[in-house]
Amino acid sequence: MKRIVALLLALSFTWGCTLLRREPTPPRTERVEVGWASWYGKKFHGRQTASGEVYDMYQLTAAHKTLPLGTTVMVTHLKNDKSVMVIINDRGPFVKGRIIDLSYASAQAVGMVEEGVAKVRVEVLERGPKPSPEGPFTVQVGSFTSQANSFRLLNKLQKTYKDVYITELKTPESIYYRVRVGRFSTREEAYRFATRLAQDGYTAFMAKTD
Repeated sequence: MKRIVALLLALSFTWGCTLLRREPTPPRTERVEVGWASWYGKKFHGRQTASGEVYDMYQLTAAHKTLPLGTTVMVTHLKNDKSVMVIINDRGPFVKGRIIDLSYASAQAVGMVEEGVAKVRVEVLERGPKPSPEGPFTVQVGSFTSQANSFRLLNKLQKTYKDVYITELKTPESIYYRVRVGRFSTREEAYRFATRLAQDGYTAFMAKTD
């Protein structure tokens, strides 16, 4: 099975020496939705999206009917507590009762690939397009609304890897605990490390940090 190594566009956080690092609270969101999510993959891979970008099923993106293209949202699987930050770059889903269509990588991150459809919360973090991130980078291995779940993953990673920590992102809707490993000055270094994590069985994504 092809391992997922995708670029996660994340909010910046303060680099410190503690395991739990708090990030700035985004402005109050104008929109929070709860509903059904689906995902789309190989059939659309390589096709043009509504934003003009080529759809890459291994990137953290999603389709939404009305949110501005380029909007950043946090999607949380309400059954298993996993969350992922994605960029809206396409339109859809065009099925009644569904509110968002995730890329394969995004669906993999929240653990809904096998389900196909899952109940999620979609929280708008930032409207409109974001510039491409520049270093330094880190590698994210998981994101949860439960602090206990994040520390379980942290403890597991610490048995093999150094500099494992959690960043706390507080939004008006929830607090997200994101488990990350390392700090890299270049995209290539982060990519190589994310590949190593993927080979060890983790779902790993490069993330921007300061």
